[in-house]
Amino acid sequence: MKHTITLIALTLLTTVGCFAQFTLDGEFRPRTEYRNGFGSLIDKNDDPGFATSTRTRLNFGYNTEMYNFYLSLQDVMVWGENRQLRPDDENNSFAIFEAWADVKLSDHFSTKIGRQTLVYDDQRILGAVNWAQQARNHDAVVLKYKKDKLIIDVGLAYNQDYDHATGYVNSGNAYNTKGFFSYKTMQYAYLKTKGKELSASLLLLNNGFQNFNADNAEEGDGVSNLQTIGTHLDYKKGKFGAAANLYLQTGERQGEIDVKGAYLASLDFSFKASKKISLGLGAEIISGNDESAGKTGAFFPLYGTNHKFNGFMDYFYVGNHANSVGLIDIHASANFNLGNNSSLLVKVLNFSGEQDLPSGENALGTEVDIVFSKKFKTYTVKAGYSHMFAADGMYELKNLSEDLAADSQSWAWVMLVIKPKFFSSNLKK
Repeated sequence: MKHTITLIALTLLTTVGCFAQFTLDGEFRPRTEYRNGFGSLIDKNDDPGFATSTRTRLNFGYNTEMYNFYLSLQDVMVWGENRQLRPDDENNSFAIFEAWADVKLSDHFSTKIGRQTLVYDDQRILGAVNWAQQARNHDAVVLKYKKDKLIIDVGLAYNQDYDHATGYVNSGNAYNTKGFFSYKTMQYAYLKTKGKELSASLLLLNNGFQNFNADNAEEGDGVSNLQTIGTHLDYKKGKFGAAANLYLQTGERQGEIDVKGAYLASLDFSFKASKKISLGLGAEIISGNDESAGKTGAFFPLYGTNHKFNGFMDYFYVGNHANSVGLIDIHASANFNLGNNSSLLVKVLNFSGEQDLPSGENALGTEVDIVFSKKFKTYTVKAGYSHMFAADGMYELKNLSEDLAADSQSWAWVMLVIKPKFFSSNLKK
């Protein structure tokens, strides 16, 4: 792997003079976390988790008049995960995070081909999940149109498993990768128009999930298709801002589970009270499972940056809460500009189920999130603390009685972000 990276770097460096622009930059992002109830309630007999992970990236950009090329090499490591003197990466954490070419077809059309992030609007349905050290990418082809204030993207993806014997699949097309809504096929259309004060977008998304019944061996058989349709509105005027989401889901989830009447709706307001203080107030409602066996009315936000929403402690929709009681999230925030390139965010969120739990309870609790950020000349330091004040419904939801749960459910972290710019060239042919 070391020789591969060296070869790529040398190849790109030696061809700088033949192309319009070449950039080489990186990222070094270690983060230490103290987890005493992150993601779910912790038992009082369990010790808190404490660990440091690091994301390292090396990014190559290669731009011409006719196409742009981008390659991002990534490694995510937990400190101490490999034994001493081990000659290789025990956890195989090295990966190509992005590798794509954006080919210009005309003045307004281009097509982006390869492994890439799909980021739209506030990242509620499609996002990069940048908080997670591994982040999220897609192998896809996206046809892009942009003219004046109109943007239209059409994306297509068809996923296949690697055949370890031949290096490629010779027969059959069953997709055996499971979990986290991994899809066999994806098609989407995204339209956005921008005005002076109001922007509006429309997303039409279809995901095909491979079913694993014995009768579904033929190509095209055994795929459940789930449709997500919705809009995002963003309004800004002076010190005031408002944003709204409305999404519906229908079709089938993996396992041929019928989805009917699933929805997500949110409304957020922002107000810049002064040069130093920005305020926010909003609510979101996500439908829960109120149907019989084989059916569900529960919405799931699929490939969005879910850590950004519903509290930083990730109790909801981050690999969890996929077919549960839904969520009502009412939140308020204040962002303080402390001067000297530093800021402090304080956010309070109150949670309850959109559906009642079996006991009839639906109050889940209140979370407080605090994040401090300080930008220095060449790097940034961020730190945060979150605390969950669980209600009776949360103990029932997470299947842990209150008397067995730890008295304090909290999470603390500190992160260093360095993004060095190694090289930039604007040489012409």
